[in-house]
Amino acid sequence: MFCNKFLLVIMSNLSRANQISSPFILIGIPGMEEMHVWISIPLCCMYIVTISANITVLLIIKADRRLHQPMYLLLSMLLVTDLVQSNAAIPKMLLLFWFKLRDITFGECLVQMFFIHSLSLMSTSVLVTMAFDRYVAICHPLRYSTILTNSMIAKLGLFVIIRGTLVIFPLPMLVLRLQFCGNRVIEQTYCEHMAVVKLSCGDIRINSVYGLIIALLVAGLDSICLTVSYTMIIMTVLRLPNREARYKVGNTCAAHVGVILVAYIPALFSFMSQRFGASSTLSLQILISNIYLIITPMLNPIIYGIKTKEIRKKVSKLISLS
Repeated sequence: MFCNKFLLVIMSNLSRANQISSPFILIGIPGMEEMHVWISIPLCCMYIVTISANITVLLIIKADRRLHQPMYLLLSMLLVTDLVQSNAAIPKMLLLFWFKLRDITFGECLVQMFFIHSLSLMSTSVLVTMAFDRYVAICHPLRYSTILTNSMIAKLGLFVIIRGTLVIFPLPMLVLRLQFCGNRVIEQTYCEHMAVVKLSCGDIRINSVYGLIIALLVAGLDSICLTVSYTMIIMTVLRLPNREARYKVGNTCAAHVGVILVAYIPALFSFMSQRFGASSTLSLQILISNIYLIITPMLNPIIYGIKTKEIRKKVSKLISLS
């Protein structure tokens, strides 16, 4: 009896070790394999724009002490999360499209999954803190400097990191407990949580429910916070005495509203398509989820560069000098 149990333990451990050592295969965009090279061209261009635009705005904020204000410090947090998220996803996509390097180890897959999803959550958390910043600046301008101190900004940044880490960390841990019996082909360009979970031959209900709870709670809470903040902002703006003042205040919020729309609309479509999309639209689902990872980090610095007067002036000066 003891020998049988001992053999079962050994076989289980060997099976587990084999599962961890066996790589996953990223297939890219199913049905569009012959177009991967062509897709990689705009992808590479957008990646270059993302890196250069984010770094440029970050350097401008760092160099100009007048921009060391809460709004720009929070913007810096957003751009840093965008940079790290882009580097967690896009280089692997380009290797897949250019050189057909589809293998990704079990450990690498879990690490990529954690960074992509946690940084995505951190980005939405920063957007909520930025909405709070605009609320205080417009609705309580006389208390702005006393509420949003450097200490408060540091606490908000710590909250963003802790929230993104603690909420997402269970995802790869839950994947680690799953059994993968045969099929290890991920129909995605990166290790998206549900795309990996669906390959398991075990019970995936806990993974699916936890992922759904995260999405609904995060989207729900963030949407409530953003709605309340901008409802109060709009009410305050409408009470301003003249049109010029309303325009000036509204213009300061336009960039943030644009970034929110760019972040949430593709994320919503990506989530809905992954959970409820038909199998016949798999390539569309993957394209949408990739748009969320690629377009948002690229557009954020561009939107703020266009709509923020101080940053726009600095960028124009840099272009004229070059």
